[in-house]
Formats: sequence, structure tokens, C-alpha cells
Amino acid sequence: MLFALKASIAALIFAIGMSATMSDIIYVWRRPLLLVKSLLAMYVIVPLLAVLMARGLDLPWGTEVALMVLAICAGAPLLPKKLIKLGGDPSYVFSLVVTTSLLAVVTVPAGLHVLSRYTSFDSPTTPLQIGTTLLKGFLLPLGAGMLVRVASPVVADMLGDPLLKVASAVLAVCALVLLVASFHLVIELGLPSLLAFAAFTLMALGTGHILGGPDRGQRTALALACAGRHVGLALLVAASYRGPRTLTLVAGYLVASAMVSIPYIRWRSKAIPAANPESAPQVRG
Repeated sequence: MLFALKASIAALIFAIGMSATMSDIIYVWRRPLLLVKSLLAMYVIVPLLAVLMARGLDLPWGTEVALMVLAICAGAPLLPKKLIKLGGDPSYVFSLVVTTSLLAVVTVPAGLHVLSRYTSFDSPTTPLQIGTTLLKGFLLPLGAGMLVRVASPVVADMLGDPLLKVASAVLAVCALVLLVASFHLVIELGLPSLLAFAAFTLMALGTGHILGGPDRGQRTALALACAGRHVGLALLVAASYRGPRTLTLVAGYLVASAMVSIPYIRWRSKAIPAANPESAPQVRG
């Protein structure tokens, strides 16, 4: 099951890479105001909200740690497909996801250092470990997909969509099996923890929605990017801490986050016309 999960994620990111170009990747870097607003939302406001929740609410210690670790692990590499289907600008989506994944090499260790200064949380996770996780799990399959597109746009167009559908289906099945297998553990977390994860997701969505600006696609993209966490990095960090049950807490977050995010996604899918070849920005081959 674990192999199928990792393989489906790699295939999904590889397929995403076959629809992106370097121009798409650096899109947000050419728009300083949009870049600043995006980073402010994801790296300042959302982590600050997590700290305020941990300090202001009477939550189990493990839940407080999970909130703060999830907050500093910004970036959700599996979001592009979802955001583009909602009508988001493909260039902004790709650029935002790649930028946050690259920044994680610096921001996650820095965030852990801050946590160790003000809490008893101390993780031995190093920038090298984080960089290796990002390289193997995201950057290599993304880069390979982009190389295929450069070498043969026709092949990329022919294989990209079918591979995306198959990988998404396998990933959904794996996630469902893991969720069912650990659901009793999620219930054991208790209502306060699940509500805290849901509230954190709701505030993150609101932050991105407000700072996303007047463009509906960018607003929705930033909202979901703020609410999404890089679960792989969160697992890497939390696994080094001998305290809360890592898998249980992450599963609890995913369940609570989905309960909040799904209604938002449905609302935005009605507010934004679905992307199509005639109306959506085209990814250049």
C-alpha cells in the first residue's frame, strides 16, 4: 500500500510537470506584489494563527505541536490539478507550488528553530533531510515531466491527461484505505483536536481568500494553498518527535481539513467558470 501511495504521487506530479513550462514556473516571480501577498499569507499570517490557537486554546499538547508543525510546512504539491479545475490560472498555480516547495528548505528549519526557542519542541530534522524529501518526492518527478514536454510536446499532451487520471484514481483509493484503517484512531483524538484542525483550515482559507485579490482564480488558488499543508514534510518533522502519534494526528488533520475545504471548493466551483481550452489560460508547449 505504501509503495502504491508513493508511486501514485510521483506519477501525479510527473503528469503535472508534462503540462508546465519554465515560463509558468517563474510566473509569480515576475509579479512582486502577488508574490509578497502570497508569501505573507502562507508564511506569516497562517503560522501566526496556529501559534495564537496553540497559546489561546486548552488543547492537548500533541495537537498544539501538530498545529504548529503543519503551519510551518507550507506548500501542497498535489494541489495544481484541483486548482486548475476550479478555473485557477495554471501559471500562477504551478509557480506558487514550486516556489513554496523550494522555500521549504529554508523556512521549515527556520520555523523549527523558532518553535524550539519558545516551546519545548525540539526536532533534529536538518535542511538536508528536508531538501532530500522535496527532491525525491516533488522536484525530480516534476522536472522529468517538464523535460518530456520539452523533448516532445505531442507525447506530453498524449500521455499527460490519461496518466493524471490513473494516478489520481490510485491515490484516492490508497487514501481511502489508509483513512478507513486509521479512522478509529482519528476518533480517539477527541472533538477538541478535530475542531482545532477544522478551525485552523477555515482561518487559512479565509486568509488566502482575502489576500488573493480581485482575481477570482488567484483568490481561490491562494486560499487552498494556504489551507493545504505539505504533509510529507510534516510527517518527516513530527516523526522525529517522541510524543504525539504522528500518523493519527496527520490523519485527523486531513479529515477535519477536508470537512472544511470541500464546501469551500464546491462554492468556488460555482463562482468560477470551469477552466476549458477556450477560456482558460493555455500552458505553452
